[in-house]
Amino acid sequence: MAEDLAAARFAASYRAPWWLPGGNAQTIWAATQARRRLVPARGAVVWARERWEAPDGDFIDVDTTAHASAPGAPMLVLFHGLEGSSASAYAEAFADVAEAWGVPLAVPHFRGCSGELNRAPRAYHSGDHAEIDWILRRLAAAQPDRALLAAGVSLGGNALLRWAGEQGTQAAAVVKAVAAICSPLDLAAGGQAIGRGFNRLVYTRMFLRTMVPKALAKLAQHPGLFDRNALLAARDLYAFDNVFTAPLHGFRNTEDYWTRASAKPLLHAIRVPALALNALNDPFVPAASLPGPADVAAGVTLWQPAQGGHVGFPVADPPWRWSVHVRAMPEAVGRWLLAHV
Repeated sequence: MAEDLAAARFAASYRAPWWLPGGNAQTIWAATQARRRLVPARGAVVWARERWEAPDGDFIDVDTTAHASAPGAPMLVLFHGLEGSSASAYAEAFADVAEAWGVPLAVPHFRGCSGELNRAPRAYHSGDHAEIDWILRRLAAAQPDRALLAAGVSLGGNALLRWAGEQGTQAAAVVKAVAAICSPLDLAAGGQAIGRGFNRLVYTRMFLRTMVPKALAKLAQHPGLFDRNALLAARDLYAFDNVFTAPLHGFRNTEDYWTRASAKPLLHAIRVPALALNALNDPFVPAASLPGPADVAAGVTLWQPAQGGHVGFPVADPPWRWSVHVRAMPEAVGRWLLAHV
């Protein structure tokens, strides 16, 4: 449990650099300016890509780190966030940790997120626990000599904890532990937060800049799938989800989607060790919406540091105080997961 305790200190003592005040600064700087690898000589992360045919005739692309790993070492699985990929800052930081430890890391791409449009008349969504189940069980079957440890970032973390809650005691046959990082476990609260003020001007526009063209490509692939004019009129994620995400994935509308896909109501049903890490100053996830001890099962650990932003957690890199890296969070989460093997 020494690793577990060392990791827990991160949640108790994390402080952002003094010159990055507030959740927005910590979020944006970490994603755009911070170092992802502690040893620059290692160069860029090298991934090996494998295409999986899905049960419904579609496909996903799974990237696995190409560095050496010990036989029988645990495998880390990282589910990315909204419009993320293996090229996201947090994914490369997790890959750096995995390489340093000699542990393989797999990053399954949600449909349409690997750089190529998927085939089916669907995309991905925050509560897709059936997709999580298929991916994890295939990885477990392909690596029977490795313990499986799964983490999810933002959207991916909500879907992962939703899966753990849906599976209950069955999850332990697939994974040893799971972790959700900066996940909007109450999707309605998160959706409302990102649709207001600065969040709407910056983050919403950033997401829609890639989501709308991908949706239009999906419409060209499957004519009549949704109302094109309504999609083009969407100015926030609520409207986008109402036109695209909800109806394509079996939900009546945005409210139905956000309610039924949220992991928070099922946190009490989780029966594997689980971690939920959320910064209290996350601009996407209101602190008031976060679960408390009464909302979760006994095996669910809550880390809620005061600072960090949304998947930020930048750390000053002495002696150059103006240089920061984002390795501390994946290392702490990784240590917590490994402590349960």
